[in-house]
Amino acid sequence: MNSDFPRIIALQRKERQISQKQAAADLGISQALLSHYEKGIRECGLDFLVKIADYYNVSCDYLLGRTPEPEGRIISVEDIPEDDGNNSMPSPEVVAFNRKIVNNSVSLLYSLAQKANSITLIKEISSYLMLNVYKLFRIIYNANPHNDQKLFSVHKVVANDDASAIISMSEANVKAASCGIPIGDNDYVRDTEVLYLTTSILSQTYPEYSSSLLNLIKISEDSIHKKRNA
Repeated sequence: MNSDFPRIIALQRKERQISQKQAAADLGISQALLSHYEKGIRECGLDFLVKIADYYNVSCDYLLGRTPEPEGRIISVEDIPEDDGNNSMPSPEVVAFNRKIVNNSVSLLYSLAQKANSITLIKEISSYLMLNVYKLFRIIYNANPHNDQKLFSVHKVVANDDASAIISMSEANVKAASCGIPIGDNDYVRDTEVLYLTTSILSQTYPEYSSSLLNLIKISEDSIHKKRNA
C-alpha cells in the first residue's frame, strides 16, 4: 500500500477546507470509504486515483508521492532560479542542484519571517543557520591537522558544543515567537494567520522558491524514512 496517498489526499482536502462528507459526496463514495482511504486502511483502485486527482486538480504522481509538486513537475538544476548570494563557480550537477534547493528554501524562510513582521524570527533564523554552517566548516577545517587553529578565537574543544547550545536556544526562540509567545525582550508574531500556508499559497506567493522548498521537504523526509527503516 502506498504510504503517501492517504496523507496527501487528506492534506489536499483540508487545505481547501472541504469537509470529508462533502468530498465523499462530490467523489460519489461514502464518507466511511473516504475516511478509510485517508487513514490508509483501504487502498483505492486506479479509477478512483484518477478521479480524485481530477477533483483536486493535481497529478497522480503527486498523490502517490512520486513528486512533491501538485502539478506533477519534476525539477532539474536548470529549473531552479539562482538566488542572491550564490557563487558562479562551476560545480557538478548534483552539487548545484542541492545548493540551489537549500539557498532558495532559506530565502523562503526569510520571506516568511518578514511577512510575520518579526525581528526575532529574522534574528534567530540567522543565528540558527549561521551557527550550523559554522559547525560544519569547523569539522571540515579540522580534518587537516595542518590547518591553523588561529583562524578561530573559540577553542575547537568547545566550539561546536557551544554553538549547538546557542542553536538550541535560537530554535526555542523561533518556536516561541512564531507561536505568539513573548520571551524576555523578544518580539513575537501577533497574528499567526499570516503564517497560514498551503501548497497553493506557497506556489502563488513564492513562485521562485516554492519548488525548491517542496523538493527539500521530500528529499529530507525520504532520508528520514530511509534511516528509520534501515
